[in-house]
Amino acid sequence: MIKRTHIRHFLAVVDAGSFTQAALRIRVTQPALSTGIAELEKLVGAPLFIRNRRQIRLTEAGGRFLPIARDLERGFRAADNFGRDSDRTASELKLGAIRSAPAELLQAIAAALRPGFAIELVESSDSELRAALGSGRINMALVPLRDGERGDHVTPLYEEPLAMFVASDHPLAGRIEVGPEDLAAETMIARRTCEFLDATSRFFTRHGVRPRFALRSEIDERCLRMVAAGIGITTAPVSMAIDGIVPLKVTGYDFRRELGLIADPAWHALPEIAPRLAHALKAIGAIAAEWRQMKVIAVA
Repeated sequence: MIKRTHIRHFLAVVDAGSFTQAALRIRVTQPALSTGIAELEKLVGAPLFIRNRRQIRLTEAGGRFLPIARDLERGFRAADNFGRDSDRTASELKLGAIRSAPAELLQAIAAALRPGFAIELVESSDSELRAALGSGRINMALVPLRDGERGDHVTPLYEEPLAMFVASDHPLAGRIEVGPEDLAAETMIARRTCEFLDATSRFFTRHGVRPRFALRSEIDERCLRMVAAGIGITTAPVSMAIDGIVPLKVTGYDFRRELGLIADPAWHALPEIAPRLAHALKAIGAIAAEWRQMKVIAVA
């Protein structure tokens, strides 16, 4: 018989992308995790994962089993909450946010949600937040939207380009546009929270630019302030501009991101949730429009 432990182990491997990270995430030993997955594969009668040194991928059977596992986990969580005070449970909102979400915008979103909900904030990467949303561990996430991602449970907020930022007194600061090769001698600063970090690296490598790095950090403000200090340049969404730095248009560097709120569809549709969430989202839409005017259009 399939047990909740089997589902928990399976989803942990899917969400983490490796047995090692999955075991760490759910705090079990790797042998115990491997045994649990082996038991589950025997019970469903098919291998669920393709294992190799570089990555763990779902088999065809694993892909078909995944939505079933997500639904089962939601059911287990609903059973856990059964009999608890319904008003208290309905008022709880676990909100996920990518680490590169602008703090000022996140503050405004939280303030708009607070009258209707008791908020718990979770910070993580886009993929981890989407996995948490899919398994019911969070109710809503502020993440970059993917192409064509729409629906009643999706609230687009604003779209913005990325730019290379340099110090205001940098020799290139007055240029309207530069080519990638013009940055070959520049020292870079890597924002580890950047959703386009790998794509940016590939872009410059294609143009023969292999810079040295003065800083690699997950703290966006630190990276941007070091740009202002003149020790390097970095890429960031234009809304992140601070005093002392200016955006620099680079030919062919055309990355953009659209931030939006995605809600768990099942949670979003609950009768005790929908009215208060709709009221908050209306206010958030107005906030996002103002934010775009002040922070995106003004800089871009």
